[in-house]
Amino acid sequence: MIDVTGLVVSYGSATALDHVTLSIRPGEMVALLGPNGAGKSTLANTLAGLLTPASGTVTVHGRLALIPEGRQLFPDLSVADNLALGGWRSGQRDPAPVYTLLPRLAELAPRRAGVLSGGEQQMVAFGRALMSHPDVLVVDELSLGLAPNVTSGLARHLVELNRERGLTVLLIEQNARLAFELCERAYVLESGRLVAEGDCADLAGDPRVAGAYLGGAIT
Repeated sequence: MIDVTGLVVSYGSATALDHVTLSIRPGEMVALLGPNGAGKSTLANTLAGLLTPASGTVTVHGRLALIPEGRQLFPDLSVADNLALGGWRSGQRDPAPVYTLLPRLAELAPRRAGVLSGGEQQMVAFGRALMSHPDVLVVDELSLGLAPNVTSGLARHLVELNRERGLTVLLIEQNARLAFELCERAYVLESGRLVAEGDCADLAGDPRVAGAYLGGAIT
């Protein structure tokens, strides 16, 4: 569903992604790990067509939706209006399927997005992305700034969409333990370059990866 080959993305003279190559097959749930400034959000924005590569190729098969880092909602619009904007290009404005998956959004529908809690705002961002009926979902920092119980709830919904509906997912996370629990494969990005890739079980046992992201290997 996603094929990236030799991708280079620059901001002026600064190279944010340096010959990155990765692929995600249909129905996979794959993690992308890395510290702040590694280039994770740059990759997400390039996949979404918001940034133009300096070189390399990016191919996305099907419709891609991005849940951006920091949610990036329209704070003065209602939850319902934020969701409707998510369905703008697909022409699908009926939020009923999203309300079925995330019933809390139906209760929040008339409220302004800017007055919601962080977890509620992330739920709106989640629902807005689903309104486009994507084939591929890119989630940039699902757990950022959220309480563990809120993150767990959103993670359950993500797994349900992947396993029951076949949605392909790229999960971009700093929380390696969460990413390894949810995904079968992962890539590790540092300073714009991929430094490791493989099955999550193998990466969790790799002393370099475990030491940097897990505080020690998972046993």
